[in-house]
Amino acid sequence: MYQAIGSPGSRLIRVTWMLEELGQPYQIVKTKQHTDEMRRYNPSGKAPALVDGEVVVTDSAAICAYLADKHPEKRMGAETLAERAHLNAWLFFAQSELEAPLWNKLKHRMLLSEEERVDVGPWTTAEFTREIRSLDARLGDHQFAMGDRFTAADVILGHCGQWARGARFEINSDRVNAYFDRVLGRPALARARAREEAVA
Repeated sequence: MYQAIGSPGSRLIRVTWMLEELGQPYQIVKTKQHTDEMRRYNPSGKAPALVDGEVVVTDSAAICAYLADKHPEKRMGAETLAERAHLNAWLFFAQSELEAPLWNKLKHRMLLSEEERVDVGPWTTAEFTREIRSLDARLGDHQFAMGDRFTAADVILGHCGQWARGARFEINSDRVNAYFDRVLGRPALARARAREEAVA
């Protein structure tokens, strides 16, 4: 059985959502970031992590890609080398571009010490708006990131959308909003939330 390591209500939801989509049994191991316990799984102390027997995978996008590869019959990963390049591009975009302004705003509003905080509001708003335009163009008329098939990329992108809406970032794209509505309405995500709430 897989172990999903981290704090409910955080990026852990990406892992539990992915596991629910795959229909795999798992246990949530509730652990806070930067604790000695979390450093057993990730030397940086950052969550989430996934334990699969002797294998420990860190970073939510890497975990989702690993799980997709582990269960190819579910078709949530790449099926050709060209698809692998396309899927990786989506995962890297989601974490390095779309998530960046969300994470920066959160750090400067809540996580950093008072001495370290600066007003990043205007920058994060402008940067997020720019990345939403990019997401709109990249999606085109496709239902999901990889076309008509829901994949690991949609889990990471979808969570970014959930985060953005919760943090009151304006999403000025009907196409992107419809996409977020579509992926965030999936039953597997509802099940993952319920599992996390049960151990929170």
